[in-house]
Amino acid sequence: MSNIVFVGPDVHKATIAVAVADGACGGEVRELGYFLNRPDHIAKLVERLAKGGRSSSFCYEAGPCGYGLYRQLTGLGQECMVAAPSLIPLKTGESNHRRSGKGA
Repeated sequence: MSNIVFVGPDVHKATIAVAVADGACGGEVRELGYFLNRPDHIAKLVERLAKGGRSSSFCYEAGPCGYGLYRQLTGLGQECMVAAPSLIPLKTGESNHRRSGKGA
């Protein structure tokens, strides 16, 4: 697991905010930055994450942007999961409205 990086993209129409977590126990979690949501920029991100022979595992929340990112990542040989927002566990007492900032 120490040679894997877990990638959490927050996907928007024009940009993708990316956070990464090293696979080692107690590995560092950090914000990697913002990237344009364009195939050439995503390919460069994948290449950057693969330096040193690391493998990447992507997981992001499904949204209105569709599955283009999923198809590109899997086409590049990356592991990728897309989670339905309704299936993401919530803390006790937390509702989907509070989480999305739509509730009181």
